[in-house]
Formats: sequence, C-alpha cells, structure tokens
Amino acid sequence: MSLTAVLIVVVAAVLIGAFGIRFSRTTSDFYVASRTVSPLWNASAIGGEYLSAASFLGIAGLILSFGVDMLWLPVGWTGGYLVLLVLVSAPLRRSGAYTLPDFAEARLESMAVRRTASVLVVLIGWLYLMPQFQSAGLVLREITGAPVWVGGLLVAVVVAVNVLSGGMRSITFVQAFQYWLKLTALAVPLVFLLMAWKDGGAPGVSAEDAAVWQVPLGGGKEYGLYSTYSLILATFLGTMGLPHVLVRFYTNPDGRAARRTTLVVLSLLGAFYLLPAVYGWLGRLYAPDLVRTDTVVLALPARMIGGTLGDVLTALVTAGAFAAFLSTSSGLTVSVAGVIAQDLLKGGVRSFRIATLMAVAVPLALALWARALPVADVVGLAFAVAASSFCPLLVLGIWWRRLSTTGALAGLFVGGGLACSAVLVTITGGPFEGPAGALLAQPAAWTVPIAFAVMVSVSFLTPHRVPPGVARTMVRLHTPEDLDLDRGDWRPRSS
Repeated sequence: MSLTAVLIVVVAAVLIGAFGIRFSRTTSDFYVASRTVSPLWNASAIGGEYLSAASFLGIAGLILSFGVDMLWLPVGWTGGYLVLLVLVSAPLRRSGAYTLPDFAEARLESMAVRRTASVLVVLIGWLYLMPQFQSAGLVLREITGAPVWVGGLLVAVVVAVNVLSGGMRSITFVQAFQYWLKLTALAVPLVFLLMAWKDGGAPGVSAEDAAVWQVPLGGGKEYGLYSTYSLILATFLGTMGLPHVLVRFYTNPDGRAARRTTLVVLSLLGAFYLLPAVYGWLGRLYAPDLVRTDTVVLALPARMIGGTLGDVLTALVTAGAFAAFLSTSSGLTVSVAGVIAQDLLKGGVRSFRIATLMAVAVPLALALWARALPVADVVGLAFAVAASSFCPLLVLGIWWRRLSTTGALAGLFVGGGLACSAVLVTITGGPFEGPAGALLAQPAAWTVPIAFAVMVSVSFLTPHRVPPGVARTMVRLHTPEDLDLDRGDWRPRSS
C-alpha cells in the first residue's frame, strides 16, 4: 500500500509538471516563470520546496532523540522568513536578477564576485540535495526492502524529468500541490494518532525521562548551549542565503508581491511546523527504541494503530515524505541548474537542460558515497554555509553602499570557505568529540561573525574598490516600482 502511494505521488508530479510545458516557451519561463506568479501560489510553492526531508522526517527524529532543544529548528526555519521579509525580499525582487550570482554581479559590478557566488550556490545546492536523495532511499528501503540507492535514483529521475520539461513554470505547479499534500499527510494521521493516544489512557513521558528530555540543554548533546545558539544563528540567517528560496522571489511581479508572498509563507510554515513536534513527542512514548529516528513519522501509525487503518495512514505519510523529497529537490535543481547554465554553459533553454542533468548527478553520487547523518543535521550544515556567505553579501549589499568588491570577495572566501571546510570534515570524518567537535558540527556561531567582520573591515580598507554605479543600484533596490523615477538603466513605464 505504501509503495502504491509513492507511485501515485510520482505519477502526479510528472503529470502536473507536464501541464507546465504548455506555458514554458521562453528562457524567462524556465528561469523565473516570466515573473508572473501570484503571492498565494508562490507562497505555496515556497512551502513545498522549503519543507524538505529535514522538516517532514528529521525534526520529529531529532526531537525524539534530543528533546525540546530541537524545537529551535522549526522556530528558526520559520523565523528566518521574518528576517527575509524585513531585510531582503522586496529589494531583491527589484534588482531584476534571475539568480543570486546575477544580483552579486549587478551590485558589485564584478565578474569575480559573480563566479564566487556561483560556486557557493552550486555547493549549497548539492549539500542540500544530498540528504534528500539519502532519505528517499531510506524510506523506500523501509517499505519495500529495496537497496538504498533505488529511492535516491527514483527521486533524481522524476525531478530531472519535471525540470527538463518546463523549468520554473512546471516546478511552481508541482511544488504548490506538494505543499498541501505534505500538510495533509501529516495532519490527517496525527488526528488518528492522538485519538489512539487518548484511548490508551493518555500516557506521558516518565518523570525520569522528562528530567532530561523535556529540560532545555538536557537532551544529551555535548556543549548544548553553544550548539543551540549556533543552530539559532544558522537557521535565522541561513534562510536568506538559500538559493532555491531566493530564486522564488524573482518570480513575483514586483517588490510588494514579494513581501506579500513572504507573509503568506510565514503562515503556511507556522501551520506545518506544529505537526512534526507532536510526532517527536509521540515517538518518545511509543517508539523510543528506533535506531534510525528519522523514520519515526513512518513507524508511528503501525505501532499505535496497526491493522488496515495503520497501513493506510502509513501509506499517507510515506506519500507525504516522497512529496517532500520531490518538491525540495525540484527547487534546488532549478536554482543550481540556472547558475550552471548561465555561468558555465552558454545560457538559454538547451544549456539549462544540460545543466539540470549535472545538477542532479553530482549530489546523487555524493548521497551514495557519503555516510548517512541525520537528515536535519545535514540540512542544518547547508544553512550554516548559506548564513556564512550569502547572508553577509545580501545584507551589506542591500543596505550598505560602502561595500567594496574586494570586501565582498574576501567575506565570501573566508566565511564560505570556513563553513564549507567544517561541513566537509563533519560529513567525511565526524562526529568528533570535545569543543572541536561542537565547533565543526555547528559552525555558524563563529563563521557568520567572521564573514561579516571580514567584509566590513576589508571594505573600509579598500574604498577605491566600491563600485562606481552604487548610487544608481541603491535607487533601484529601494525605490518602489510604482514611483515613476529616473532609475538609471531602467526604462520609464510609459516607454
């Protein structure tokens, strides 16, 4: 039954994606859906791609293992959009860029900054895609016993087909559908699980367990205070640096629509993130023996209910999990493929399609090679890299006109390089014990301040490297679209 549910989700994704072919004819359609996506539709698509395997499976698993400290994950992943709303969303849309490297080049007037940003976009995208493929393999193995690589390959093929068929147009339709599927797939089974919990006498966590699991900084993680604050910093600031999230704001018609989209996203994410926490709590009661805690959402219906109803609910959450893999992987593939097509290939629709194959092949190979960490931990590392590189670039680039080309490059190299090094060491050789292990597993607390400090200090030392057109760029970023002003290289609306 669960396998049937997976097949239904896969077929639905392909069919909805094929529907987008009718509307995808130009390069702008493939990259940013010709900037015509409405706030509600765009917010649903953002929710679809943002709620990854880490959200659907990983949060509940980490809460089961480490307790209330892990509630900072959904808080940070939602709160990051508030920072995005206040500081970035509207100016980024007004920049007129297709991708993050486009924005970097326009603001700093430097191909070197653009190339550096391109490399970071691809690295972040691949780091984020890898756990999606690993989790897909884990879920498919749980329900069919198939080798782990089969699930990852299935997701990679479906994503490639959708992106190749219609680019951003197709993916927008698919992701909006998948958000509501994921919400339903968690909410409906949870109603029955809570009924079963109540009928079973409404048990609670034992007093001995509660003294550890329900107490902040008592969940068993070494250097919990540092790890918690570093996690908060990574999630709050990393959201604005995720390329597959930011590319969505380029699809809005204008800056006002981008702000409205962000407000709707906050509501949609807030509703969703109430659910995994309850699954984690129920898992502590009914499935504390799970070795791979990422599977707690899939295991609870069979353990608490059983029978035909339990099988149906398991099939529903399995369908939601595959929707999470497909939607997030689709958004990441579009953003990575867009950068590869523009900066490594010749641009255009043909290059975009070649880049799509490159965008999924590398992380699929990494997923098969790298050791399997908890999915939310790997995604948290991707947030740390984004927070240490693109967050300083966006905040300073949008709000500080004295940012120099040399300062931006130095900050990207130092902040992004340090974060990437910590991630690489953690994935290939970790986990490590002691202070060094905590610093490597949660690097944002030291890499983000270093990145900001380097960008600011080097910019002060190189005032002659401030772009000559910075005044015109600032006008473009901060002036509402409905004001008929001379925007430099912008043509008046009446022309």
